[in-house]
Amino acid sequence: QVQLVESGGGLVQPGGSLRLSCAASGFTLSSAAVSWYRQAPGKERELVAAITSAGSSALYAGSVKGRFTISRDNAKNTVYLQMNSLKPEDTAVYYCKAALIRTNDNYWGQGTQVTVSS
Repeated sequence: QVQLVESGGGLVQPGGSLRLSCAASGFTLSSAAVSWYRQAPGKERELVAAITSAGSSALYAGSVKGRFTISRDNAKNTVYLQMNSLKPEDTAVYYCKAALIRTNDNYWGQGTQVTVSS
């Protein structure tokens, strides 16, 4: 059974940090490009960061560049999103998506809530 499970969300004060994890099961994550998206209440889902299957290249939304870092550990079948200097506007449900290189199939996780508030 193919599954992506996000974890690591929570409540953090402005300026704080969180590390999100996206763990895959049922397939080899190294065969996929992986992205993190977020959706705030009343807003469209937006791309936050993405990383190639080998981890050789990454891209970021302008709003998080310099604060967030996407990385992957293919041996652990897991992709991470390190989030530093968090702001209230980073509050959202964060989702990971895996796009399989060979089939173009996309898999989504169930999301993890990140709330930045004092």
